[in-house]
Amino acid sequence: MLDTFGKINVTAGRVLLGLYFFLPGGVSKVLGYEGTADYMAANGMIFVPFFLILTIIIQLGCGGAMIVGFKTKAAAFLLAGLTLVINLVIHDFWTLPAGELQTAHETQNFVKNLGIVAGLLVAAGLGGGAWSLDNRNS
Repeated sequence: MLDTFGKINVTAGRVLLGLYFFLPGGVSKVLGYEGTADYMAANGMIFVPFFLILTIIIQLGCGGAMIVGFKTKAAAFLLAGLTLVINLVIHDFWTLPAGELQTAHETQNFVKNLGIVAGLLVAAGLGGGAWSLDNRNS
């Protein structure tokens, strides 16, 4: 059984991960749709409108679910998969010339996203915690 400190940490981690996908993820893609679509196309993404809308739906839906702790395991697992795919397609630093600023930037984004995937996999394994809708008394 988690003590209060553990419950606070699980809740804070879950909410922060959810906010990361909901606000700078989904909301920013809605508000900057054309720019995001151009960025995806410039990085070799195919079927950009379809995948951008799908990404927005997943990031808003699963990000919101993470914030409130609803179906946390499924939401976290889906976001982990999405983040891994985005990482491989968009942040492909290994295709860029060594030693350039853009290569360093994409490498940093790739490694950062692996850390986010790790946190999401922990959430997918442990669930939403004591203070979540998943754990509400029916």
